[in-house]
Amino acid sequence: MSDSAGRPRLIATDLDGTIVRSDGTVSARTVAALGRVERAGATLVMVTGRPPRWMAEVATAVGHRGVAICANGAVLYDLHTERVLRSHIIEPEVIAQVVERLRAAVPDLRFAVEYPTGFVFEASYNLGTWDADALGGRPVDGETLVSRGGTKLLAFHPGTDTDSLAERAIKAVGDLVTVTHSSGPLEMSAPGITKASALAEFCAEHGIAPEEVVAFGDMPNDLPMLTWAGTSYAVANAHPDVLATVTHTTAGNDEDGVAQVLERLYPADQDEAPS
Repeated sequence: MSDSAGRPRLIATDLDGTIVRSDGTVSARTVAALGRVERAGATLVMVTGRPPRWMAEVATAVGHRGVAICANGAVLYDLHTERVLRSHIIEPEVIAQVVERLRAAVPDLRFAVEYPTGFVFEASYNLGTWDADALGGRPVDGETLVSRGGTKLLAFHPGTDTDSLAERAIKAVGDLVTVTHSSGPLEMSAPGITKASALAEFCAEHGIAPEEVVAFGDMPNDLPMLTWAGTSYAVANAHPDVLATVTHTTAGNDEDGVAQVLERLYPADQDEAPS
């Protein structure tokens, strides 16, 4: 299904590795292409593993367009107002049980917990550049780490391949949380919470069917969304599992692959200069 002009009613796109380039920027061409989506009357949804605190820069870069599904489906965030609309929490007793099981299964794991705003981390957790520079984070002891529910539990291991680490984690705690990864640490959400579950919830509220959705992604945490959407695209630089799953591929994130597709789906307004 599509609108009266044959265009998708909703575009769902991952950020990092998909529309965000390797240098951390969103190109002017991609910003212009995203603008076409909303001008055509369609809905634009950014669907990301990023927490809300990493979204202000993206909101500015894309002109405060659309809404964002953050933390792999745990948080719905309004990019127009930069406000959390709702969140799905992992209960503290579940976090405690997951941490206990994973410490037993994979020694030397280091943990962090995301909240709708802010985060805490063990002193030995390897902070990425964004986290190290972010406001609202603080180191805590093990007891404090598991004392409050969070939107996402992160687990970092200094010397283990993330694909194999995810397999071990699913065996150990897959009955308690949803385990996935994009790059770096394991990412765990409340049971059943994925990019797909949040996107399906949002679409149901707006009367949009899966076949009216086109989704873009690059990493394993995008797979639920890509298989749920009626049409799915992987960028050329995507993880092998993603490339094997999608219905279409496009050019890589550094070549504005998503923009190339959007320009075909939503032809330029007559008064819009060529990109």
